[in-house]
Amino acid sequence: MADDARVICASGELVDAGKGVRFEVPFRNQLAAAFAVRHDGKVHAYLNRCSHVALELDWQPGVFFDLEGRDLICSTHGAIYSASSGKCLGGPCAGGPLVKLAVEERDGFIVLKDLSDG
Repeated sequence: MADDARVICASGELVDAGKGVRFEVPFRNQLAAAFAVRHDGKVHAYLNRCSHVALELDWQPGVFFDLEGRDLICSTHGAIYSASSGKCLGGPCAGGPLVKLAVEERDGFIVLKDLSDG
């Protein structure tokens, strides 16, 4: 595995529209909560920070999807985000997207590709 990449979890830990995996990343000179989920067979990762108010999205650890398993939802104020892009789809996020992180599946693992401080 390359030095500029970091393993988040095993690929099998992420099930389509299921629980996400939480982890931390450097962001603006401090550690920030982040998460990875699988949606439509692809893995996506974001800072665990609602664009409306900088609160974590999950109401229970790893629970990010709405009841239909289609979109990501902020448990505090109900902001709704696209699971595949992080784009605000409705609610108080007022068009502000989630901060997307670069990840990929490699050799049976989910890997964070870029550890540069955002």
